[in-house]
Amino acid sequence: MAATLASLIENRYGRTQVPIEVVLPDGGRVRLADAPDVQVIARTARGLAALARPALGRLAQAYVRNDIDFNGNARRMLAVAERMVGDIRHGPSLTGRAKLWVHQRRANRRNIAHHYDVSNAFYRLWLDERMVYSCAYFGSADDTLDAAQEAKLDLICRKLRLAPGERLLDVGCGWGGLIFHAAERYGVDATGITLSRNQLEHVRGEIARRGLGGRVRAELTDYRDLPGDARYDKIASVGMFEHVGVARLPGYFAKLRDALKPGGFVLNHGITHNALHGESLGSGIGEFVEDYVFPGGELTHVSTVMRAMAQAGLEAFDAEALREHYAKTLWHWTERLEANAAAARAEVGEERYRVWRIYMAGSAHAFERGWLSLWQVLGGKAHADGRLPHPLTREDFYRRP
Repeated sequence: MAATLASLIENRYGRTQVPIEVVLPDGGRVRLADAPDVQVIARTARGLAALARPALGRLAQAYVRNDIDFNGNARRMLAVAERMVGDIRHGPSLTGRAKLWVHQRRANRRNIAHHYDVSNAFYRLWLDERMVYSCAYFGSADDTLDAAQEAKLDLICRKLRLAPGERLLDVGCGWGGLIFHAAERYGVDATGITLSRNQLEHVRGEIARRGLGGRVRAELTDYRDLPGDARYDKIASVGMFEHVGVARLPGYFAKLRDALKPGGFVLNHGITHNALHGESLGSGIGEFVEDYVFPGGELTHVSTVMRAMAQAGLEAFDAEALREHYAKTLWHWTERLEANAAAARAEVGEERYRVWRIYMAGSAHAFERGWLSLWQVLGGKAHADGRLPHPLTREDFYRRP
């Protein structure tokens, strides 16, 4: 069996000059180019089978299971893997199972815990100093990750035109980077909600440490459970709506509209497909992410997002794509994780380290290739007379304080 698979691999790639050398389970070697610069180690027959019939999701799964391994960094391996696979197409929706998970509140909490309640110490190894787990904003190619994340937080605050004394709601507040920045730099009263207990404990500890107990609070709350009488001047949702589910987007935005005061703004920052009708990434990528990383997650095109906002009575008046910024952010995270590989393995184990390494590198590659995008859509709830006061130009957004 192994000999047959090795022969299939050599025949499949031998004329394409894919720059890899395959190390077989018995120690034999197959060079697929005259000067290979990547070594792929097939540890099992299952790993050889993945190489013989490659799809990006199948290769990622084989790597996570330790059926295959590779030398060097993940960035180079992803570029080579795409050459091995060939054309990558967007696929249809994942499975009925995924949609069922999205629509069940209890399962939603379980899905959040699966991704975020890994270990705060693990995330601290590769996130910036504020532990912001969303796309950064790079004013220049040389910006550090810390600087780019601070710039992103400030850009959100400026887009929302935060002012002292206003009430801000952060839906899916993560480890609190935005609510702390908004409270300390813009003087707002900030509330963050999350479904992750690890994040909640971290945020509450930081509230006490920073002495913000009277102005910042965090709650373990689903957005659907916000009190009916809660009203906020501004609302931000950063990297959260991907968990909602496409069918629930109108209800999600309606809930945000109800929580927003007339004349208030809402900013939705999230990942979208670039293909108009794509519902999952092809080549098995969507299935890999569903099984290993974001169970129950669902993406859509930005036009669907804006339609859902309009259906909910929110007027969108600005949209900005940050696709290249997320590619840079993800490569920063991947490189920092690789640099801290030993500590990461000690904290979460070999398999979870491999899941996050290949997931983040694969995501960075997807953003670079234009398969995915990241949009900030800014909208608002008009007054009864139709007025929605906002700046005439974007100048306020980009003027640094």
